[in-house]
Amino acid sequence: MPVRLKKLIGTVLLVLLVIVYAIAATLVAVAQLSESGPLTHLLFFLLSGLLWVLPAMGIIKWMIAEPRAKG
Repeated sequence: MPVRLKKLIGTVLLVLLVIVYAIAATLVAVAQLSESGPLTHLLFFLLSGLLWVLPAMGIIKWMIAEPRAKG
């Protein structure tokens, strides 16, 4: 696969990941944290703010990976 195509696909995937993840985290926060205290809010938003990095790292590693040698 050409490098430019991989980077385009990876960029689109990263944008979609951030949008979908933000919506999902917001829905969980609204549904589950309405009665919680400030410490629970802090922990939830700290963890959910860092958790999206794991799938993003996988996408970025795929984007920059060298093509396999044929043969």
